[in-house]
Amino acid sequence: MSQQQSAAKPSLQGVRIKARKGAVKAQARHEPTVFRDQVYKHLEAIPNGDYDTVTNKLIQAGSTLEFLKYSDALFDILFVGGLLQPGGSYLDADGPTSPFSLFQLTVPAQTEDTKKFVEVLNKLIRRYKYLQKPLEETSLPTLLQYVNKWQPEQRERFATTIGLLLAQGLASAACLQSLTKDHLVKNDLSVGVLTVILRAYLAETSMDHLAGALKKGGIKDLLVFFPPNKRTNSVLDAHFRGAGLSQVVDWWTRKQNAVIKEDIAKAIKESLEHEDQPSDTVAAVRAVVEERPLPESEVVMSLWQGLMGQVDWSAARPDQIEGLALREVSRFAPIIEPFCTGPKTEVALINTVQSHCYEDTRIRKAFPQILKVLYNKDCVSDQAIIYWHQKGSKPQGRQHFLTATESLVKFLQEQEESEEE
Repeated sequence: MSQQQSAAKPSLQGVRIKARKGAVKAQARHEPTVFRDQVYKHLEAIPNGDYDTVTNKLIQAGSTLEFLKYSDALFDILFVGGLLQPGGSYLDADGPTSPFSLFQLTVPAQTEDTKKFVEVLNKLIRRYKYLQKPLEETSLPTLLQYVNKWQPEQRERFATTIGLLLAQGLASAACLQSLTKDHLVKNDLSVGVLTVILRAYLAETSMDHLAGALKKGGIKDLLVFFPPNKRTNSVLDAHFRGAGLSQVVDWWTRKQNAVIKEDIAKAIKESLEHEDQPSDTVAAVRAVVEERPLPESEVVMSLWQGLMGQVDWSAARPDQIEGLALREVSRFAPIIEPFCTGPKTEVALINTVQSHCYEDTRIRKAFPQILKVLYNKDCVSDQAIIYWHQKGSKPQGRQHFLTATESLVKFLQEQEESEEE
């Protein structure tokens, strides 16, 4: 037993023991200044504006420096020219700054210079793909919290860069959520930065592309970027139109209208399920549009779609579908008629019916009869039908529907002429 106790314990000489990730991260927090100085050394003596050399030096540095461990420090250096501490102030305010950074571009920074800076990041991330995740999930959201600390030209330059990064898919729009913090929203700071970001993005690609990026990034409501006392659609409209971004306003309006249309459809469904009187259904729809106004033509379109969406087409045989459609239109006419307030809404209703019949081939042949029902129920006037036939129809199936309604239109024209006589 004593011999076993005195026996030498085995050793692991020459074996490298890997430190735990947590220990490495804890240690790394105390070493960013060393990393910073090493990056500075790689970037020193590069002529101003030589972006290709900057790119090559950074890629070369990545082979020896631990970019992943110090990714936040790396992007602090490249964006603002030095390490930042919590709160947004420089860790070493009196120390040297990076020989190359976004904030050190020529003043005022030209768009071309900003694009070249983004291209440096693009090439760096293509070489070290692992940098993209910390850029979009940590660095950009953190830096955006500090835009109130910077000079206006620095803020604009950084916002333009983010717009370009988002447009090129190098970052997610989720980082914009940092701009909704209370200390940034006040005094129109957040919406000002957002405006520059959107302008830079739209200079590169389309509004549809931007809408998709915002949706993917969880940015659902642009009003949260405005101060609380300015969160109205009219303020948003005036701001972005004034900034030359009318396409943003148009997209926002369509988005808001879609929500209202959903609420109209919901109100109709609930009213019909409760077997309410037509007047009650009308009141329910009006309550929705009074709270959030919608153009009258859009209201009529939503009304038709909501009502027809409640028809149980499966209960009828194929040869009974057209008859069912006519009965349902007759039943719904008292709900539709109060919203047909003039020629514009009447033509909008006819076009909505045209589109519906074009898409639902089962009732396409019933279009003239549906039009007759709407005319007899005072939902559309003879003048609206004649105008629609002459120059107001939609392109979908136009020739078919114009031909199918020729006899009806001829009858209405003759009736109008006899009344004039």
